[in-house]
Amino acid sequence: MSLLHVEGLKIHYGGIQAVRGIDIEVDEGELVCLIGANGAGKSSTLKGIVGLLPHGGQVHYAGASLKGRPTHAIAAAGMALVPEGRGIFARLTVAENLAMGAYLRRDAAAVRADGERIYQTFPRLAERRGQLAGLLSGGEQQMLAIGRALMGRPRLLLLDEPSMGLAPLMVQKIYETIQAVAREGMTILLVEQNAHLALQVSSRGYVMESGAIALAGPSAELAADPQVRAAYLGE
Repeated sequence: MSLLHVEGLKIHYGGIQAVRGIDIEVDEGELVCLIGANGAGKSSTLKGIVGLLPHGGQVHYAGASLKGRPTHAIAAAGMALVPEGRGIFARLTVAENLAMGAYLRRDAAAVRADGERIYQTFPRLAERRGQLAGLLSGGEQQMLAIGRALMGRPRLLLLDEPSMGLAPLMVQKIYETIQAVAREGMTILLVEQNAHLALQVSSRGYVMESGAIALAGPSAELAADPQVRAAYLGE
């Protein structure tokens, strides 16, 4: 059974249909990517899955329907979204942002241990733990957003455009971390405009165009597909 099963997902903005009845499956322990051009409906899909946007269709997580469940209940069930634009709390410190990621947990000793583990993963955050998050660079804010999500010990991690606006060296660091988290068994659904990167790190992928799934399959096959290479890989 898949950990995430999305069937017939539809999302409207007024009279505009942004997501047109798509189906997505993510199995436990998989890293699956959703790629496509800007405006294809990728971010709307993630927001629909976590209950931030009203939607039609069905979303099942760990075998249970999420229909009608509020976003905070979905988070408590073990799903974490790192949003496009990072969504850090600019007026809180790095340490306070990480603490917010663990607000549903009551295992204080384990929370402290997880915080230290995040600092080991991202040494820059350790150096800046007392600094206001709004003063961090874009890459540091992305590290913080991922770290904050991991503090909740999610079962499913949703990443929305983690490379957006970052320098190449920072993108490399972020993606090394994503791969390391995946190797530890984390289930990840990755939304990314950088199709080359996304297909490189994932096992399976979906290509989204104008709110619909145009192609789906193993990432290696999608990377070799002439249509994908022409449209998304610049070849």
